[in-house]
Amino acid sequence: MNDYQQPLAYAELVLILVARFYCGTHAGGGVTARPSPIMTTLSTHDAEERESTADEETTAGEDHVCPDCGGHLTHDASRGETVCADCGLVVDENAIDRGPEWRAFDSAERDEKSRVGAPTTKLMHDEGLSTNIGWQNKDANGNSLSSSQREKMQRLRTWNERFRTRDHSERNLKQALGEIDRMGSALGVPKSARETAGVVYRRALDEGLLPGRSIEGVATASLYAAVRQTNLPQTIDDMVVVSRVDEQEFTRAYRYINRELSLEIGPPDPADYLSKFVSELDASDELAMRAHDLIENGKAANVHSGKSPVGLAAAAIYAAGLLVNEELTQETISDATDVSTVTIRDRYRELLEAEADRDPVEASAAGGSNASA
Repeated sequence: MNDYQQPLAYAELVLILVARFYCGTHAGGGVTARPSPIMTTLSTHDAEERESTADEETTAGEDHVCPDCGGHLTHDASRGETVCADCGLVVDENAIDRGPEWRAFDSAERDEKSRVGAPTTKLMHDEGLSTNIGWQNKDANGNSLSSSQREKMQRLRTWNERFRTRDHSERNLKQALGEIDRMGSALGVPKSARETAGVVYRRALDEGLLPGRSIEGVATASLYAAVRQTNLPQTIDDMVVVSRVDEQEFTRAYRYINRELSLEIGPPDPADYLSKFVSELDASDELAMRAHDLIENGKAANVHSGKSPVGLAAAAIYAAGLLVNEELTQETISDATDVSTVTIRDRYRELLEAEADRDPVEASAAGGSNASA
């Protein structure tokens, strides 16, 4: 037996042993086939699949055949009807349209109108379109992961964060938007205004306005610009309290991006600060309405021109307190509004003078009560 015949002999021996395991022998030495359990199971499974497929084809064929004449059925999607093309029989007239309620004529319009998935946000550098790996070290069934699996998940989280910020520009944007969200949350700024701040910062980044300025300074300026655009009662002092930069750097950055981006920001209205100050002073609604009237009369008389809106609002509250006999001292209002008592005294007289031109009797009564006090 040569080198080639020996492996063949071993292979034939293995085949004989396998055949004897799955087959039986007669007494006369003949071999009788005995079905393998595995082959029997596969044959049964194939037969069941063939029967199931035949039943589905029969059912599908019946669904597309007219029950009256046996003709072909067509579906009218615009009317929600299933009609026989031969005899005109309406088989179904209340079909449910499971598609969207809107219509799109191209892929771009379809993507724009689609509401599937999480909403995008300008407060994230990738607009919220990336996938985050949760911090819970548990599987889908709520079971804790093993130590090796926890280490693997931590490595995946690390690489996921690295891939989310691919370059310096994205890292810059991520840090700035985080600062905007932090400051906005601390000040109670609504999410819509924070989204506007994110848009302002993105514009500044795209137009190359950041070199020579800190990320925190431009982020604070963007948030203040959004606050001014949405007429929220947040002052410069409020922004400085929560910002990581000083007032000089913040205001310089604000004036720069306001000029370069041509932001449409009008002068602040003193009336926008009334609700905030009245709430802090726990004053009455009558005083709030009277202070609002004083500011409107002062604006009509051009008293507000060149004046601080915060100081004018504080003075209006003090003057309204005199008119409605509600005792609020200048020191109390100064502490709540962060406006000096000197500014309050100067501005409230101007408001009362404007009120005197409209109603001399009431204004003189307020001036007399203040003089007696």
